[in-house]
Amino acid sequence: MIEILTLNRSYVVFALKEEKNMLKNLQQLKTFRNHFKSFIVDMMNTQTSEEDFKVNKIAKPLYVEGAWVEFLFILKFWLDDTSKGFEKTDVMIEKAVKATFDVLDTTPLDSLMDLGKFVWKEKFN
Repeated sequence: MIEILTLNRSYVVFALKEEKNMLKNLQQLKTFRNHFKSFIVDMMNTQTSEEDFKVNKIAKPLYVEGAWVEFLFILKFWLDDTSKGFEKTDVMIEKAVKATFDVLDTTPLDSLMDLGKFVWKEKFN
């Protein structure tokens, strides 16, 4: 998704930074948000094991909203990324996805700490 956005980066940056109030800018993503959430639900519906079905039935809304928040987090990082070829965004995506899978597998601490250290280093150093 980020690769597609990168092809249209000038427009995306213009459209999402048009207003000083980020909440107004997020309003532009309303239709996309609905499609994104439908995509996540469709992906979750492909799970076949009984354990996956039980987890999805209970936690699906939480996972769908979590995926959206993660996307916004990555999008914001990408918008602010000035590294050559958006290399830091690539690292962010890798770490965020790994952290998400670790959270879902109940082994989150190392990946979340690694992600947190990366974000801290990039934003405050």
